[in-house]
Amino acid sequence: MGLFDTILGRGKKSAGPAKSDRLFALTTAYITLETAVGINSRGSAAIVFQPLGTGDFAMVVQDVEEVVRATGEETGTTVETTEYFFGSRWMILRDPDVEDLVVGVNAVRDALAVGGYADRVLCAVFAFSDSTRGDRPAYLIYNEKRGTWYPFIPGAGEQQRDSEAELRLRAQLGTELPLEQDIDRWLALWGIPI
Repeated sequence: MGLFDTILGRGKKSAGPAKSDRLFALTTAYITLETAVGINSRGSAAIVFQPLGTGDFAMVVQDVEEVVRATGEETGTTVETTEYFFGSRWMILRDPDVEDLVVGVNAVRDALAVGGYADRVLCAVFAFSDSTRGDRPAYLIYNEKRGTWYPFIPGAGEQQRDSEAELRLRAQLGTELPLEQDIDRWLALWGIPI
């Protein structure tokens, strides 16, 4: 990476193997979620990233948002961007089809990587409702850096999680998703805007 790239805020492209197949594992796992576990998609997902204050980064984000909007005319996917705590940005996609959501999240992820900003992507969040718990929210979070999934299920109190339900979901998913084995890495995301 040269001085010009540093000034423009461009990072090195990831040299590691592509993790798309790990993200796309949700396209089959959601069938188990719906049929065997009673957890249904809420029709929304988001990709979370740390923005940079450069014109190049802003252009990449604007371009990918326009692409998702254009393809959304065929698939029914809508997109919006919102700021979140600690300066992160959420690109939120809404579509009743989980596969379309995964494809959309992957498109955003790929566009950021091609632009040299793969290191800015933090995670992807997919929203579900747990019908066994009165349609309370349940989330599956894809940790981009580790290429693993983990459940996040808010509890009844403010900023409390339902760890028992999270562990039960992990057991029910079995080998459906590449799950994060280190539970200490199951980070809570409070105030999820989807």
